Amino acid sequence: MTVAPEAEEPATPAAPVAPVPPAKPFLLSAAFVCASLLMWITQGIGLNMVAVNIPQLQGGLGATTAETTWLLAAYMAPNVSLTLFLMKIRTQYGLRRFTELGLLTFVFVTSLHWFIHDLNSALIVRFFSGAAASPMSTLGFFYMLEAFPPSKKMSWGLCLALTCTTLGAPLARIISPLLLDIGLWPQLYILEIGLAMLCFATVYTLKLTPIPHQKVLEKLDFISYPLIAIGFGLLAMMLVVGRLYWWLEAPWIGICLAVAFGALALAAAIEFNRENPLINIRWLTSRQTLTFTGMLLVFRVVLSEQTAGATGMFQALGIYNEQSTGLYWVLIISSFMGGIACAMVIRPGREAYIYAVALVLIMTGAFMDGHANNLIRPEMMYLSQAMISFGGALFLPPAMAAGLVSALKNGPAYITSFIVIFIFTQSVGGLFGSAVFGTFVTWRQQFHMRALYDQIVLTDPLVTQRIAKLSGAISQVITDPVYVHAEGVALLSQQIVKEATVLSYNDLFLLVSAIAATTLAILIGRRVVLPVLVSVWRYGRRHALPAHQPAVN
Repeated sequence: MTVAPEAEEPATPAAPVAPVPPAKPFLLSAAFVCASLLMWITQGIGLNMVAVNIPQLQGGLGATTAETTWLLAAYMAPNVSLTLFLMKIRTQYGLRRFTELGLLTFVFVTSLHWFIHDLNSALIVRFFSGAAASPMSTLGFFYMLEAFPPSKKMSWGLCLALTCTTLGAPLARIISPLLLDIGLWPQLYILEIGLAMLCFATVYTLKLTPIPHQKVLEKLDFISYPLIAIGFGLLAMMLVVGRLYWWLEAPWIGICLAVAFGALALAAAIEFNRENPLINIRWLTSRQTLTFTGMLLVFRVVLSEQTAGATGMFQALGIYNEQSTGLYWVLIISSFMGGIACAMVIRPGREAYIYAVALVLIMTGAFMDGHANNLIRPEMMYLSQAMISFGGALFLPPAMAAGLVSALKNGPAYITSFIVIFIFTQSVGGLFGSAVFGTFVTWRQQFHMRALYDQIVLTDPLVTQRIAKLSGAISQVITDPVYVHAEGVALLSQQIVKEATVLSYNDLFLLVSAIAATTLAILIGRRVVLPVLVSVWRYGRRHALPAHQPAVN
C-alpha cells in the first residue's frame, strides 16, 4: 500500500523588510551636525545667559541679586516640563509642522526682549522665553541623529548630541564679557535674538526626515499635564531662589513646595488609573527604573560641582568670567574629547565599565580641587576640571541609551515616561544639586568663620602686628589712630571671610569626591562583589549537600 505524499503547504510569505535608507553625503551630514550644534548653542546660551551675568543684569534693571535671580526661575518654570507635552504634539501633528511653528514662536518670543525696560517686563518675557525654547533641545537631538546612519545613531549621534548639551554654560561665560564691552546687558539679548533667527532659517532650509503621524493626545492629557507643569515649575523656582531667601525663613517657600508635591501626587493618581497614560507610574516605580533614575540623579548632582563649586569659588574670590576664559575653553574641549571617546567605546553591556571610569575621573578631579587656598587661580584647576568634564561626557550617553532600550522594550508609549526621567534628573536634578551645594557652602562658611574668629584675640601680639600691617597704607593718609585701627580690624575680618569661603568650598569638593567614591563602591559591589558571593554560596551549597545525605543500604 502506497502512501500518497503529503500536499506541500504554500510557503508563508516573508514579512517585508524596511529598506535601509542610503547614507547621506558627507557635506549633508556635516550640515546636519552644524545645525544641531546651532540648536544646542542657542538653547544653552538662552538658558545660561542670565545665570552667568547676574551682577551685570541687576545693575541695568535696578534690582537686587535675589530679585534678578527670579529671571532664571521664571525661565526654568515652564521649560522643565513642556518638552514632555511637546513630544505628543510632535507625534500627532508631524515633525515638520512642529519644527516650523516651534521656531517661529521662539523667534517671536525672543524678539520681545527689545521691549524690556524693568524687572517686571523682564520676568514676563523670560517666562515665555523658557516655554518657547523647549523645542530647541528636541530639535538638537533630531538634527544630530539625522546626520548618521541607523547603525551609528545610538553611538556617535547620541554621544555628540549629549556632549552638545554641556556647551551652554561655558560658552555663555566666554562670550558675555565681549558682549558687555560692546553695549552692556542689552547686547546679551540681541545675540539671543540673532541665534533664534539663524535657527529659524536653518529649519526651513535643512529639512528633517518626516515621521508618521499618530493620534496620541487624549482629553486627560490636558488635565494631567497642567498638574505636572505646576509641580515641576514650582520645584524649579524654589530650587533656584530658595537658598537666597533661606529655606526656613520665608513661609511662602513651604507653601509652594506643598502645592508642588500635591499637584504631582494628584497627577500620579490620575495617570495610575489610565489605560494610555501620559507617564507610566508602574514603570517609573519599578526597581530597574528607580535604580537607573538614582544613578542619573547622582551623576547630575555631582556634576553640579563645576557650576556651584569651582565657578562659585572664583566669583567669591573676585575672579569673574573675563579672568576665567581659559578654564571654560578647557571645559569645552574636554567635554568634546569625552563625547568622542564615549562614541568610540560605547556598546551594549559596557555601561558599567564606562560608569566606573567616569566615577574615577570625577572622584579624582574633585579630590584635587579640595586642597585649594585663597591664592588659587583658574589655571591651577585646568587638569582637575578637565577630568570632571571628561567623566561627565563619558557617563551620560550610555545611561541614556540604556534607558531608551529599557523603555522601547515595553513599547513606544513608554518613551514619554523615559523623557520624564531624563527631564527630572537633568533639569530639576541640576537645580537640586546647585541648591544643595550652595546651601552646604553657606553652612560650612559660617562654621569656619566661627572657628577662625574664636582664634582671633586682639591682645595677641601676632594679631596686633597683623592689624598694624594691614592698616599701614591707611595710616599714610589718616592720622586718627582709632580710625586706622578700626580699618585694620575690618581688613582682617575680610581676610577671615575669604579664608572661610575657600575652606567651605574645599569641604564641598571633598564631599563630591566622597559621593563619587561611594557610588563607585556601590557599583563595584553590585557588579563584582555580589555576583562572586552568590557564586561562592551556590558552589558551597552544591558541594555540601552530598555530605549530609544519608547512606543508601
